[in-house]
Amino acid sequence: MEFIYKVRDGQGRVTESVAQAESATVLRTRLTARGMDVLEIRSKTGLAFGSLDEFWESVLESTSTVNLKDMVIFSRQFAAMISSGVAMLRTLYIIVEQCPNRKLRRSLDEVRVSVESGLSLSDALEKKPDVFDGLYVSMVRAGEAGGILAEVLQRLADYLEYKEKLNQKVKSALVYPTVVLLVAVAVFWAMLTFVLPVFEGLFRNIGGELPAYTQFLINLSVYVRSIWMALFVVACLAGVIFLRRYNRTEIGRLHIDTVKLSIPMLGDLIKKVAIARFSRTFGTLIRAGVPMLNALEVVKDTAGNAVVAAAVDKIYLEVRQGGSISQPMSKNSIFPPMVTQMVAVGEETGKLDDMLSKVADFYDMEVENAVDQLTSALEPIMVVTIGGVVGSVVVGMYLPIFTVINQLQ
Repeated sequence: MEFIYKVRDGQGRVTESVAQAESATVLRTRLTARGMDVLEIRSKTGLAFGSLDEFWESVLESTSTVNLKDMVIFSRQFAAMISSGVAMLRTLYIIVEQCPNRKLRRSLDEVRVSVESGLSLSDALEKKPDVFDGLYVSMVRAGEAGGILAEVLQRLADYLEYKEKLNQKVKSALVYPTVVLLVAVAVFWAMLTFVLPVFEGLFRNIGGELPAYTQFLINLSVYVRSIWMALFVVACLAGVIFLRRYNRTEIGRLHIDTVKLSIPMLGDLIKKVAIARFSRTFGTLIRAGVPMLNALEVVKDTAGNAVVAAAVDKIYLEVRQGGSISQPMSKNSIFPPMVTQMVAVGEETGKLDDMLSKVADFYDMEVENAVDQLTSALEPIMVVTIGGVVGSVVVGMYLPIFTVINQLQ
């Protein structure tokens, strides 16, 4: 789109000109990055783009998220164009024009402006931490220093694709029991709220003393339909909010992640995922040429588990003092002996990145097996749970009828 804009430069002079941009907000960002005070932006049709246009654009950007799939596509496109000899700025221009994600397009356009003003690509990416994390910036910086940016971007795409697959494996293990649990709760609540009150009137007409279990269900039904149930829901929501905020603190995240690792069956899966992610991330950084200490800092920040991050921090302190990686790993129970031995061999042979990749491949298979085992174990448990929930209410409703029949006989 073509826009007419009016700006004031550093010397106070007001100028008006025409420019092309994806939107008025993108053009305003470009002009502001050049040190200009934007006074007005309007389309060539004469329609002024004021606060309403900016507000709508910001709403669309805030609702869009940059997922791993978007980053994989961007990294592969960037690597392909750089390896083909296309200039950096031209590559960024093309990718910005073709990027379907609003938030990523806005971030890349700001990166392009920063590169155009003289910053390196890694420094420009570092200014957008909400899109490009420490791992991405560190690998790009290593690629720039070694003159292998296209190769590093391709490795980044492979790593992000692996990370997406690993996340999908974990989600697939958690989706089934979560859905079944929600269905069980919904069925139990519906039967207590709508079905049992109908039978309650019948029980009153029958007369006599109700069985203790039936009376318990009736009292529970009254409780579910009272204000106390609303207060219980509010208390649960408050507890969830408290846990989320507590999880944002360093000590809180450590406590919660420790509890996660101790959960039967699920804790073992979380541990294997954490080790696979640690090995793959560390090996990718080392292979890209990132210095050892910088790689450990990035791994600590991207570990995804506070227990693993604390263990990596101890490794970092040992390496900084001239020690090895395998020595502090052997003292921490989070790392199995096999991982420690593979890392030790990698240090001795100078092929640490290869050994870490083999560890990651092994634990990828372990994660797949753990997901299959967890799903197989949970399926009968979930079926029995739903049957037990529905059956418990049905038994409670028919107990008084059986009692009356016995009295008549």
